[in-house]
Amino acid sequence: MFYFIGLGLYDEKDISVKGVEALKKVEAVYAEFYTAKLFGGSISSLEEIIGNEIKILTREEVEEENLPLKEAKIKDVAFLSAGDPLIATTHSEMLIEAKRAGIKTTVIHSSSILSAAPGIAGLQAYKFGKVTTIPFTEENYFPHSPYLAIKANMDSKLHTLVLLDIRAHENRYMTANQGMEYLLQAETDKELKIATEETVIVVVARAGSVNPLVRADKIKNLINSDFGGPLHCLMIPGDLHFMEAEALVELADAPKELFEDLI
Repeated sequence: MFYFIGLGLYDEKDISVKGVEALKKVEAVYAEFYTAKLFGGSISSLEEIIGNEIKILTREEVEEENLPLKEAKIKDVAFLSAGDPLIATTHSEMLIEAKRAGIKTTVIHSSSILSAAPGIAGLQAYKFGKVTTIPFTEENYFPHSPYLAIKANMDSKLHTLVLLDIRAHENRYMTANQGMEYLLQAETDKELKIATEETVIVVVARAGSVNPLVRADKIKNLINSDFGGPLHCLMIPGDLHFMEAEALVELADAPKELFEDLI
């Protein structure tokens, strides 16, 4: 049996009871944290809960060596990842390969930023378009695809969830500030009036924790703010329902005058 188990958003207590029960009985437990990471807990704490050792894998061990999949051919194996286990494309590919190899699989879902961030800001999940991710840019590398994804969503009057790059092996986690800097630079390059200093943006930090941060305002008013430790993400609202506007005021401390035409 090959178990795909989500760890949730913030600490070792986010995992489901069903997930804990599975981890107590499998013969091997693997985890990856290059797609996301739990910042409120530790692997050792989870190991105490499940009474089993957890081996953390590199991207190469998962994507190139297929180590968990190979082990699952001969024993019961669990593969852990932060958030929901099948959000990452790589994990879905592993599920497909397991099915092709005749390996029995069980998926144990958990909370995901895709639903948590809209929820705690009061934005309606069904009004979101394509999710995009802002990467760390380098010399001669500045992709505009995230900016253009936001434009496509805006053209359809949809909100955009913007994830921020993670390079766990370098201990680099993009901040909301860096994400906004990218958007302003992309705006300078493309001039499509998608992400100007006047654009309303929502910042979510440490979703899943006891006290997550949720802030909404114009980019110019947030870009120099301190949002604390990772993980951060951004949301660019499309057309807002009046209840969403009220939620941003009450839940995200947005200035009420931003939505005078709605509330």
